[in-house]
Amino acid sequence: MNFENSREFAQGLDLQDELRQYRSEFIFPKVKGKEVIYFTGNSLGLQPKRAKAYVDEVMNDWAELAVEGHFFADKPWWDYHERFCQPLSEIVGAKPSEVAVMNTLTINLHLLMVSFYRPTAKKYKIICEEKAFPSDQYMFQSQVKFHGYEPSDAIVEIKRREGEHNIRLEDVLAKIDEVGDELALVLIGGVNYYTGQVFDMKTITAAGHKYGAYVGWDLAHAAGNIELKLNEWGVDFAAWCSYKYMNSGPGNASGIFVHEQHHQDSELNRFAGWYGHNKERRFLMEPTFDPVHGANGWQVSNLPVLSMAPYLASVEMFAEVGMAKLIKKRNLITAYLEFILNEIDKEIESAQFEIITPSNQEERACQLSVYLHGQGKELFHYLMEEGVIVDWREPNVIRLAPVPLYSSFEDMYDFGQILKEGILSKVYDKAGNY
Repeated sequence: MNFENSREFAQGLDLQDELRQYRSEFIFPKVKGKEVIYFTGNSLGLQPKRAKAYVDEVMNDWAELAVEGHFFADKPWWDYHERFCQPLSEIVGAKPSEVAVMNTLTINLHLLMVSFYRPTAKKYKIICEEKAFPSDQYMFQSQVKFHGYEPSDAIVEIKRREGEHNIRLEDVLAKIDEVGDELALVLIGGVNYYTGQVFDMKTITAAGHKYGAYVGWDLAHAAGNIELKLNEWGVDFAAWCSYKYMNSGPGNASGIFVHEQHHQDSELNRFAGWYGHNKERRFLMEPTFDPVHGANGWQVSNLPVLSMAPYLASVEMFAEVGMAKLIKKRNLITAYLEFILNEIDKEIESAQFEIITPSNQEERACQLSVYLHGQGKELFHYLMEEGVIVDWREPNVIRLAPVPLYSSFEDMYDFGQILKEGILSKVYDKAGNY
């Protein structure tokens, strides 16, 4: 498609957008009396209007039924989590028995590592990507120390080549070959939080399995954003948060995936709890753990139903839309944003943008990370003051995530005009001050 940097063109794209009605399903904050242009769905998604009704339903059941809500609410609390299995399986490319909702992301990764990081004297190394999200880095360090290894030896980072912003697939595969039989686990973010790079999960998973390693994925920036085929790819395990692209609310419940091949493996360790126990016998309070068959057998504690309620509202919206339509719009709106940025870069000599997210559509999703060579943090503050909600990452990167459920093409055009005005109206010194 030949794009144009004009309001009329952007409005035309919006008229053709088959998801345009979903924008009205979300609540937008306002700045200076206008709805914001929201680019931080990769950090916290907007609130769906229907979420309140789902939370109110639980609150009303609690008020009217108290403890009996576990069994006699319209959506009984004791099996509330089971309502996620089908819609989440379609989002992540799994069987319903392979997904569960519980806890929060890093807690779930720790719990999954109990099962899938099983180091021995000769097979103990973990491969991860350089500049993984800090929570993952801390998790790796604490896990290997817990098992008696030194992080500097046991954790192997795949690095970017000098002068490059993204990690090459061939370097990932070469590092797996280099570590070889010492490799116990590959655990990488499916979408890198900083650059927005999407990794080839199918190829990397197969490469790790070649050496008898388990392969897992942190899908915080991937779930609800990219096409996933976790079962087909043979991924051993994965976990994701729900508050980014799936709009469940701040710090909300996490999802997990455990491949069906592991469901009856009695050799796998796990930290057990009563909600992972045989559902039909759970309330008999038996002394010996008998896990639920499937990913729900990794549950530990009673369900945080109030947290799950807005998540259920969101996944049911995803079920209405389907990932194929979301990905179709995602590709088009991200390409249009890229076009707008490049047009401004050509128009303004001092702009000096560099989009560090891969240009190949197969290696990116919603997010474009923009390195501001000629600007400082003051430009970020200007955008925020003008109602463009973006994300700043040191040393000089603005992350932009146009979420297909609620972002419009006209938003992309308006952002470009505000960005252009912000650059032209300010005189920056070399330190980025004005």
